[in-house]
Amino acid sequence: MNDLPAPAALVRGRHLRKTYDAGRIRVLDDVSLDVRAGEMVALWGASGSGKSTLLHLLGGLDVADAGELTVCGCDPRDEADRLQLRRRHLGFVFQLHNLIPDLTVAENLRVPALAAGLAADLTAARVRELAEAVGIGHRLGHRIQDISGGERQRTAICRALMNSPPLLLADEPTGSLDEDTGDTVFALLRHLVHERGIAVVLATHERRFAEQCDRRLRVRHGRIEDA
Repeated sequence: MNDLPAPAALVRGRHLRKTYDAGRIRVLDDVSLDVRAGEMVALWGASGSGKSTLLHLLGGLDVADAGELTVCGCDPRDEADRLQLRRRHLGFVFQLHNLIPDLTVAENLRVPALAAGLAADLTAARVRELAEAVGIGHRLGHRIQDISGGERQRTAICRALMNSPPLLLADEPTGSLDEDTGDTVFALLRHLVHERGIAVVLATHERRFAEQCDRRLRVRHGRIEDA
């Protein structure tokens, strides 16, 4: 029996380096990684290990000092590529949800679709579909400041998935939640990404979440090792 070919790599990074303060603070040192479609990869490490910086490089929020990186066929160092990467290919979920508090849940979900120029009827259907999928369909008309922390993070996950990206970057998405709510949000995130066949890179300091991912990469002192 022939082995099935491995899914294509959505992320391919080689020998990435990142420093701050004119090179005096080394944050990432010779980091290489691949992330393939349909897998959930944990970047596991303590605070200050470099995992969030690595996510920022993958998402085009920062640029490596050296090395090669392609994300969903785009070069995050190129301004035009970076714009398309954020609009079409990536979704972000942060520890602090970064939603707009005075807008409703539905209005927050529409923001990425508006930026991408999606049609209004398709956007409305997508908002309803995602909200129902994560159990906040009854909250669409509520303002962000009037819903719970867990509901806010579910809203943030929906926003990240709004434009059907092939890759989701999640930076400590359960870090500001209590243990039970964090467990619920992580389980939801894992279910959604596997159900929809997208890849997720999760930065976390919690081993229990890292161990539930398909692969676990330990980030320590700016380097990556299998864990």
